[in-house]
Amino acid sequence: MTLLALDALTVRRGECPVVDRASLAVGAGEVVGLLGPNGAGKTSLLRGALGLLPHEGHSSLAALPRAERARAAAFLPQAREIAWPVSVETLVALGRAPHGEADPAHPAVDRALARMGLAAFRSRAATALSGGEQARVLIARALAQETPLLLADEPAAGLDPEAQIRTMQVFADLAAEGRAVIVSLHDLGLAARHCTRLALMHRGQIVADGAPRAVLTDENLATVFGVRGFHAETADGPVFQPVGVTR
Repeated sequence: MTLLALDALTVRRGECPVVDRASLAVGAGEVVGLLGPNGAGKTSLLRGALGLLPHEGHSSLAALPRAERARAAAFLPQAREIAWPVSVETLVALGRAPHGEADPAHPAVDRALARMGLAAFRSRAATALSGGEQARVLIARALAQETPLLLADEPAAGLDPEAQIRTMQVFADLAAEGRAVIVSLHDLGLAARHCTRLALMHRGQIVADGAPRAVLTDENLATVFGVRGFHAETADGPVFQPVGVTR
């Protein structure tokens, strides 16, 4: 089942296209890593796909009425500000708002807290937590929405290694349950190891789309990121590490 279809999606800043005729289809069971250097257009693509930015071309999500869209896809933005000292469970329960409810006792809230290892924090004020813990709370809020599709913009940024790996494992679990995740990442090692597929952006365009090893080629790494990398297949799965610059 296709959960997102983009056809020639274009997002402009003034006359300049920051997303340039991007086409992408995401199906159930996938964890799609959206890669690219700073300014490549990753955030604009996610926001355009959700109808949060004016765009040209077609997005199956943006075409939906707002209420239906909120039940079809959850969005985790880069910004991680928690403005009010509400409890963790109250904040996570806000993810249920598209379903007409925001009850901290809802089973979806329990599931989201458990997935992110936050059950022991549920009664604490969210603003009293560390930055990394707050980031996990916001991920849990998106999970509590329990939509078929999750769009996450750099969710691993600022998390410690354990939390990064656990977050990616949560995304893999969602895919195994028949949902899908599109996750913007700068950590190429996490992407290579945990994503079923990668979409590589460069100057607003999707220049490669496929299995991680087919996308993280020497040529693509040099052209898009200006780096060279080390690849290995291990008993624990694929390992990738940037090891030097090429320009």
